Amino acid sequence: MPTASTDVASIDERIQTLRGQKVLLDSDLAALYGVTTGALLQAVKRNRSRFPADFAFQLTNQEVRILRSQSVISSSGPEHGGRRYQVYAFTEQGVAMLSSVLRSPAAIAINIEIMRAFVRLRRASVVSERLISVVAELSERVDTHDAAIKNLILTIRRLVAPGAAPTTRPIGFVPIK
Repeated sequence: MPTASTDVASIDERIQTLRGQKVLLDSDLAALYGVTTGALLQAVKRNRSRFPADFAFQLTNQEVRILRSQSVISSSGPEHGGRRYQVYAFTEQGVAMLSSVLRSPAAIAINIEIMRAFVRLRRASVVSERLISVVAELSERVDTHDAAIKNLILTIRRLVAPGAAPTTRPIGFVPIK
């Protein structure tokens, strides 16, 4: 059962963004659950109907190349003792569904921590969006205030400039010449 804060940090660090979704890769999930990636995928394949495309999907070769270039997954292929099958990514719903497939007490405990990690990311995203909105609003205000202050300074300079005395007209009726 994960209790150390390093376990929680480890989960947070493993969550990737692919196809606009937060996901965990099959190898990361297998490591968290303490099973082999092959065993995890075998359990998924035996229960394929529980994992529609919005719960789990296979990565394209291009996505795998990108992740390998970022050192997220191993670059060794089958000829080097690496993976012999396509990489799967699991969305939050897919990870939740794994709890119905992997029923050991350790898997249940890890699933709870993974669900909490997804919630933390969602909350951080909302806070980030709100912060961006507030900064944009403040920037607009500052820009507006800057323009008003600039106009005020220009007006003051015109009033205090030599020879800038206001022209006066005589008071009363002035005959037309």
